[in-house]
This record gives sequence, C-alpha cells and structure tokens, in this order.
Amino acid sequence: MLWNNLQQQTVDLGWEFYLPVIIFVVFCALGIPIWATIGASAIAMLVFSGVLPLSLLGESLFDGIDAFALTAIPLFILTGDVLVRTGLSRKFLDVAEALTCWVKGGFGSATVLVCGMFSAISGSDAAGAAAVGRMTIDRMVEAGYPRPYACALVASGACTGILIPPSIAYIIIGLVLGISASTLFLAAVIPGLMVLVAILVTNIIMNRIHAYENGGAITVGEWLSNIGNALKSGWYAFLVPGIIFYGIFSGRLTPTEAGATAVIVTIILGFILGTLKLSDFPSMLVSSAKVNGVILPIIALSLPLAQALAAMGVPQGFVYAVTSLTENPYLLTLLMIGILILAGCVMETTPNIVILAPLLKPVADAIGMNEIQFCVMMITSLGIGFITPPLGLNLFVVAGITGESTLKIAAKAWPFMVFMLLVVLVIAFVPEVSTTLLPDIYK
Repeated sequence: MLWNNLQQQTVDLGWEFYLPVIIFVVFCALGIPIWATIGASAIAMLVFSGVLPLSLLGESLFDGIDAFALTAIPLFILTGDVLVRTGLSRKFLDVAEALTCWVKGGFGSATVLVCGMFSAISGSDAAGAAAVGRMTIDRMVEAGYPRPYACALVASGACTGILIPPSIAYIIIGLVLGISASTLFLAAVIPGLMVLVAILVTNIIMNRIHAYENGGAITVGEWLSNIGNALKSGWYAFLVPGIIFYGIFSGRLTPTEAGATAVIVTIILGFILGTLKLSDFPSMLVSSAKVNGVILPIIALSLPLAQALAAMGVPQGFVYAVTSLTENPYLLTLLMIGILILAGCVMETTPNIVILAPLLKPVADAIGMNEIQFCVMMITSLGIGFITPPLGLNLFVVAGITGESTLKIAAKAWPFMVFMLLVVLVIAFVPEVSTTLLPDIYK
C-alpha cells in the first residue's frame, strides 16, 4: 500500500512556521515585491525556528545563484530582446501567416504560432506576450476580433514561453531538483507542442462559433507559394531557433552555450540587415538586465526559505498530511494539479517552483510518478496561472500594452484555460507524453 511506502512523519509546527507564513500572506496582500516578501519570510523562519544559523544566510544567497545553469537565463532573455529590435520576429509572423492563411481564423492562428516560435528562443512568456502583442493585436481587431478576445489569445499563446524549450522555468526547476535542464527540455517538446495545438484548436472553434474572421479561399498551389515566398524572404530568422534546438538536443551545446551562440548569431544578423546599431546596445542590455534582475533575486531568496522548510521537516509533514486524505494516486495527482493552478493564480512561477517543487516531489515519488513527468506536469500547470486572475502575469502584460481591462481579457481567456487543463491531465496520467523522447534511463 502507498501508506506503507511512506515515512510516516508528523511535524509539530508552531508560531515559528505560522508567523512567517502570515508575514508572507500579508506582504503579498500589501503589494510588496515578491522577492522582499520571500526574503522577509525566510529570515523570520530562520530567526524564530533556529533550525539554521542566520549567519549562513549570506552564503546561502550566494550559493543559490552561483550555478552555471542559471547563466543561460540572461542569454535567452537577451536573445529575445535582440530578436525584437532587429525585426526578425516579424519574419516569424510572415511565415506563420502564410502557414495559416487558409484556416478559418487564420491570422489569429498565425498569432498563436508566432507565440510558439518566439517561445522557442526567449524562454519567457512575458517577453513573448509583449513582443507578439505589439505586432498582432491591432491587426486582429481590424480583422474582426473583439479587442478583449485578441488580448486573451495573445496572453494564452504566450503561455508557451515557459512550456516550449528552451524555457527559463525548466532551468530553474532543474536547478532546484538536481535534474539536467537539457533532459527537461527534451521532455517538454511534445507537451509544449500539445499546449500550442490546444490553443490553436480553441481559437478555430471560437471562430466557428462567433465568426470573428474568415479564412481566405485559396488553392493548395497558392498556399504553398505563400509559404515559399515567406521562407524565401525570412529563412535566416529560423537560424536562431535552429541553433538552439540542434545544439541542445544533439548534446553538442549546453543550454548556456546555445544561448550565447544564439545571442551572437542574432546580433550578427541584425548588423547584416542594418536593423541593429551599436547605439542600440545600452538600452537593449538595460532592458534585458531589468527582466533578469526580477528573476534572480527571487531565486536567491527562495532557496534559504526552501532550506528552512526542509530543516523543519515541512516536506515530510506535507506528504503525510496530503496522503492522509487519500491513498488513491489519481486523486493525489488531481490534488497536486489543483494546488499548482491555485498557486499560479496568486504568485509568479519562479517562487512557486523553488518553494513548491521540494514539497510536491515527495508526493509524486510516493505515487510512483516519474520525476521528469512531475516536472513537466508542474510547469504546465503553473502555466495556466499566467492567464488566470488575480495575478495572471500575461493578462497584465497585454493589458499594459493595450489599455484593455484585465478582467475583460480574463473573461475571454477561459476557453483557453479549459483546453490547457485538458493537456495537463493528459501529461499527468500518460507518462509517455513527457518521456517518449528521453533515453531509457529516464523512463
């Protein structure tokens, strides 16, 4: 029985645990930056519990971000920024539009495809939402889409930013759980594409129901000609994702090396095309540094909190508490998915990964879930939170560039949430979805 396979351990938690949790909730409610909220909670837990000396905090902060894998994050962020500034992202849109021009809702489908293409480079959903939103939302409105729906479509498509490799989220969860980022990237290919297809299908269905946009009546020859012309004028833009995918999945490049190579190639293309100048570099580097500066402090401060929780025995107690509710693996899996989706609604992905991954992985181990499958399920579940109020990050990004109400956008995003949830359930209950491409040692 599952119960007998667990180390039954109860943890007597007092104010040394609950007071930091209260601090965390109150600070979040007050709108204090998440890195400061996590840091205050971690310090409070260390001081009140005494499980680890506070003098180790500085060392722990440094060790938390002193990891080679993390150097890939600023490189992928910079690649995405250079891609936008050089205009290469528009070449993706041209190819995506040529591919989908025959579909009912063709430009909306092209928008989703270009979100996926951008995701295969930047690894960031917020960057994808901003870049693609600026290119496509006004055009979708002109094509007949209501503005809130157009915003919701971009916000949903941009969720693939953390789902399609290379993904910053998979780098972080790999660091936290000690799993190779390259392995997680390989496992995420099929699930990430499934989410992309689910969003595409949802948009086509919504178009058939509401007749937002009609596809062009073209012959197969015209369709192939459009694709050929788009590729002819912008094939070089696909060198960047090609280098990233080939380098990582062939094993010739680490994610960090692939990111560095992609940055260099993108910059060279920008100079060759004349769309990038030396004067662009200061603002470009500052922009990327700001995004990176949001992520790394969260990682650095989340790790001491996770260490304090582990020293207090909270993960073991959490496993015991959860499995005491039911021993049914299917119900426990659904419970984990529910926890992750709720967490994604109220907190950003990075702290969710660093805090929840060590808590939930023992539950996944207890029910016999493959650790790679667990990571993919966790990231995909958290991805739903990007379009779910109250803290759906993509909703705020798209609202910021359009001026549209976040609640109106969220109201149009629910069909995409439903289809994404169906993909999460498939990932959770069909291990082959995330392990098919992996070597036998990981299955």
